[in-house]
Amino acid sequence: MDALVISSVGKTEFRAIEPPSLNRGEVLLDVRFVGLCGSDLNTYRGANPLAALPRIPGHEIGGVIAATGAEVPAEFVRGKAGIVIPYTTCGRCSACRAGRQNACKHNQTLGVQREGGMAAQLAVRYENFILNETLPAAQLALVEPLSVGFHAVARGRVDATDTVLVLGAGMIGIGAVLAAQARGARVLVAEVSEAKRATLAALGVEAMINPLSEDLAARVAALTDGDGADVVVEAVGLPETFRGAIDLACFGGRVVYVGYAKSKVSYETALFNLKELDILGSRNALRADFEAVITCLTAQPHLGDLLISRVFPWSEADQALPYWEAHRQETFKVMIEMQESQNG
Repeated sequence: MDALVISSVGKTEFRAIEPPSLNRGEVLLDVRFVGLCGSDLNTYRGANPLAALPRIPGHEIGGVIAATGAEVPAEFVRGKAGIVIPYTTCGRCSACRAGRQNACKHNQTLGVQREGGMAAQLAVRYENFILNETLPAAQLALVEPLSVGFHAVARGRVDATDTVLVLGAGMIGIGAVLAAQARGARVLVAEVSEAKRATLAALGVEAMINPLSEDLAARVAALTDGDGADVVVEAVGLPETFRGAIDLACFGGRVVYVGYAKSKVSYETALFNLKELDILGSRNALRADFEAVITCLTAQPHLGDLLISRVFPWSEADQALPYWEAHRQETFKVMIEMQESQNG
């Protein structure tokens, strides 16, 4: 069967690969939709230190069960649709022992440290496949990227009394927006792309602040009676936004870092203590976060239309990453519809 491969920096191509084998405890999936993530784009750019080339990308995956291996529970029936949890867990490290499998020391994410889902079929552990018969097929592939933002908001202990500032309105930032709204919080967003303003307004964001054309600190102060945000979710991954999150948080506030900084960040640390900040990291997502996203998407079926910017057919999948690279400012989610590949 064919797979889409990032073969070298800035190049994607179709390659023939062996079909996956089906082992004990696994389900074989016909892959239906795959979303492209910022990590895939960074791999394509040669800027993802976790991924070696060549690599089959794709960890935002919706599919349908084609077959099941031995020792798979009876509810995993051929033809059932669902969502892939793309992470591995060792079950032995300190994070796994603490019930925080999302931060497993030895995690290998599909499409990053191991080959991803951009192929006709994929075999995964049944525990990593969430059955779902309610969401449209394309929205199954929206669950994983949104779940990362949902997890960040859970880490920040957001509640209805909070004003939450989200730095960056990519899909992780959008997940944080939706999660904070689901908890009743007030939400502000800092985003440089004016093309995203209308969509953010449609999502119910109170204010979108463009730090390239506005004084971000002054606007946040004006919107919070001079206090700053109760919770700042950093979803950009740049040194300046890492530092800015500390400045923008209120005294006694919380900062959640979900963006992945690619270079060292230097801080003046006085505000850590003066504000007595809770500074939290956030990685991947737990199954509970996936379930929360499913609830959100089920209750708001219009979200798919707002967030899926373009769908490429499988025959044009090699054009998807170059397209996204050229249209980042106006793009939320690019997806590949894989159904053509089922006959490949």
